Amino acid sequence: MALRSSTATSLLSRTLRLHATSSPYPKGLLLLEPSAHRIPRVESRAASSGGGHPGQDPAPAPMDSPTIKVVSHLRGGGGGNGGAAIDAGGSARKPLSLWPGMYHSPVTNALWEARSSIFERKMDVGSAGAAAGPQTELLTKTPAQSRTTIVYKFAADDILREQYRDPWNEVRIGKLLEDLDALAGTIAVKHCSDEDSTTRPLLLVTASVDKMVLMKPIRVDTDLKIAGAVTYVGRSSIDIQIEVTQVDQDIVGSDKESDPIALTANFTFVARDSVTGKSAPVNRLSPETERETRLFEEGEAQDKLRKKKREEQKGMHGNVLHKFRAEAERLNALLAEGRVFSDLPALADRDSILLRDTRLETSLICQPQQRNLHGRIFGGFLMHRAFELAFSTAYAFVGQRPCFLEVDHVDFLKPVDVGDFLRFKSCILYTQLENKWQPLVNVEVVAHVTRPELRKSEISNTFHFTFSVSSDALKNGLTIRNVVPSTEEEARRILERMDAEGLFD
Repeated sequence: MALRSSTATSLLSRTLRLHATSSPYPKGLLLLEPSAHRIPRVESRAASSGGGHPGQDPAPAPMDSPTIKVVSHLRGGGGGNGGAAIDAGGSARKPLSLWPGMYHSPVTNALWEARSSIFERKMDVGSAGAAAGPQTELLTKTPAQSRTTIVYKFAADDILREQYRDPWNEVRIGKLLEDLDALAGTIAVKHCSDEDSTTRPLLLVTASVDKMVLMKPIRVDTDLKIAGAVTYVGRSSIDIQIEVTQVDQDIVGSDKESDPIALTANFTFVARDSVTGKSAPVNRLSPETERETRLFEEGEAQDKLRKKKREEQKGMHGNVLHKFRAEAERLNALLAEGRVFSDLPALADRDSILLRDTRLETSLICQPQQRNLHGRIFGGFLMHRAFELAFSTAYAFVGQRPCFLEVDHVDFLKPVDVGDFLRFKSCILYTQLENKWQPLVNVEVVAHVTRPELRKSEISNTFHFTFSVSSDALKNGLTIRNVVPSTEEEARRILERMDAEGLFD
């Protein structure tokens, strides 16, 4: 007991010393200078102290790439050369508007510290923000200038490992989603920054997340690397691709080969003028390598396809009758079994379940600790909470621990503010049972900002996740039930999602 008390006292005094420090920036944190051609790597403190395992390190960053040091929260105040890698006292001199919340992971905090340094340099000139003008001349940048690498030294840093460990000794996907969103935001800021400290920075917001696919389980006892860069830009939009890699240490040195890519993610950000709120143009992109050119062309093709679909929707008046008839047939087919549940429940298919009977819900008041650099609730936090609810929904539906496969799509429709009453509602939207060895469970989570004083509720975010179950559970006779809608509104949501996934092509 005395030992625990002594440890707690030591941690408290160490924290107080951190807040009393006079260093204006975090010790060991190299700032993101707009002229740099490489974005920093992010490493755990254990890496900087020489305590890692050389055989388990991911590939080193380029020689000209500076390093952002990351420490686990409980070890942030030690002495020595790399002891105080994230210095809490450094934030005391930031303008209050640049303070992020205090909830986030050490990786997210380090990325935000680096990102906010760009804003601080601009705010130091004149009276900050409104007095500064917008960027007048767009630059041309390469993907290499926005590329960022993060290295998690899980093998050597036990505290960092404990912060990311789930009950099954894998990495917590929800927590990783926060880091991915923070990394994508840092990449977007890097691409949009100019070298003129007198121009006001753009407001960059996450517009959507597409096809975040998990290739294999991510272990928490093996070092992990995340790398991303801008792949395509439109007039005011920025596409970013991130890859999570982890080398399987069980086969290192053997004849077996393993793809190190564990997860891929695609983010789209949009730029707004920080004063007027209108869309703002972003710097151009010039791909250099063959792969960068291919990704740019793919992004360009997707952009043209989205614009074409929007134009087709505007000009479909002549085919309205045909469209309504086709949609009515699909709705009736989906609602057929649901009507049996409602009208003849004793005769309903026992291998099916109504969509409404799969619902779960959670709610919270958004706290200041959950805000981002712009004072809004951090998008990564929203994804984290949505994933946890989706996982729980799939768990309750399947009866076994579900296996996460992918984030199908995330839409950020409205900003969420500190103090908002936020409700997350989830359901099993539909199941795909054609492959009996990998049935798919599609979970929808909808976030509502609720204002009881105004008797009003608005959708702020929609999330769609796909889960499956382990092959062992299926071999032991586990079966997945079919989900059927009971209302036309439910059936329309199912059809919209299936169309988006191309299931009717």
